[in-house]
Amino acid sequence: MYSPHTPTDRAAMLRSIGVASLDDLLAQIPAELRAGGYRWPAALTEPELMAYARQLAARNKPLACFAGAGAYDHFIPAAVPALVRRGEFMSAYTPYQAEASQGTLQAIYEFQSSVCALYGLDVANASLYDGAVALAEAVAAAARIANRRKILLPESLNPEWRAVLATHFRARGEPTLETIPCPAGRMDVAEVARRLDGAVAAVVVASPNFFGLLEDGAALAEAAHARGALLVAAADPVSLGVLEAPGNWGADFAVGEGQGLGNALNYGGPYLGLFACKKAYMRHVPGRICGMTADAAGRRGFVLTLQAREQHIRRERAASNVCSNEALCALAATIHLALLGPAGLREVAESCVDRAHRLAAKACAIPGFRLRFDGPFFNEFVLACPVPAARVRNALLKAGILAGVPLGRLGKDWNDSLLVCATERRSEEEIDRFAAALGRLAR
Repeated sequence: MYSPHTPTDRAAMLRSIGVASLDDLLAQIPAELRAGGYRWPAALTEPELMAYARQLAARNKPLACFAGAGAYDHFIPAAVPALVRRGEFMSAYTPYQAEASQGTLQAIYEFQSSVCALYGLDVANASLYDGAVALAEAVAAAARIANRRKILLPESLNPEWRAVLATHFRARGEPTLETIPCPAGRMDVAEVARRLDGAVAAVVVASPNFFGLLEDGAALAEAAHARGALLVAAADPVSLGVLEAPGNWGADFAVGEGQGLGNALNYGGPYLGLFACKKAYMRHVPGRICGMTADAAGRRGFVLTLQAREQHIRRERAASNVCSNEALCALAATIHLALLGPAGLREVAESCVDRAHRLAAKACAIPGFRLRFDGPFFNEFVLACPVPAARVRNALLKAGILAGVPLGRLGKDWNDSLLVCATERRSEEEIDRFAAALGRLAR
């Protein structure tokens, strides 16, 4: 509930602080940085307000979204928001009192079971804040387990995720992060093997990677394990409808961004961190784990278990300081996966593959455009353009198309590169419009 301060309240606070006015309080902020006066509309009735909101919404220009880079425009069945928004879920607090939250705990248990099935691993937690945080937690766990202090990260990992890892470990000073160059867009197994020394705790691999390409995860896992290191895999859960689960090809930890499972783009959040590992590493799992048990009468029940958090043990000995989970986002993912089932998830993934490859073929048929990298890809690819990629993006915006993500921020050698994505949401007509707009730009 929000109760605005009255003029009397504000005057009393200013007297306590010892200033005469709000302007005096803000005097240290340069005048040019302060907001000017606000022009609030007159008070409206509810019907008038709804009509005004519709007018504002009508000013938004709909775009066919061909952007990805870690956040994907997937179809969300109407049943997902309808169920997630039920009062039992929307108004419930996080389940600190486990015995009183059986419905929430059962939903978490089902979520964990779904994540284990997706990633082919034994244990999953109740979720984390997003995929990047899940990766940081997996890397920290791997360093503890191996008792080593170096992590090999590929350039083909999402740069925002790499930045999160750098921030996460900068203050503590360890583990150190060593970047593996990927000039061909994928990790070179021989180069990784050469860098694997006795100090490496884990190798991180993303497949599909940031450039959309599939990595040789099995070979990387074999190379890491041969030198006593662990393998941490990051995988888009939707891609696992057609790709082999990381646990099946040797990953010790697997993480991912669960936004594509029943969660809208939401301008960047809240999102959903997926985290799974082998049973041997269960005690290193951060955050919450929900378990199934039976009470004294033999009735099935759900409880929070293995909570090695700072609230339960000494803070310095806690596996992680993560205390919460993205319960509603995890619930949406659980409902989404239950509605699709294995066959439905496979159909969605196959549709992504088909539409991305159709788009790539049509784009590369236009003079001057080509794929920057060779190799199999899922629903994303890097398109090398005859003009700066930012110019392509801006030109296609005028045609109602969000063409992708220009990669110039990676360095001047990337100014001509556009990261393009096509999910099951993109129609044949939209793909044709994209190609036609590229064709006009090439002339």
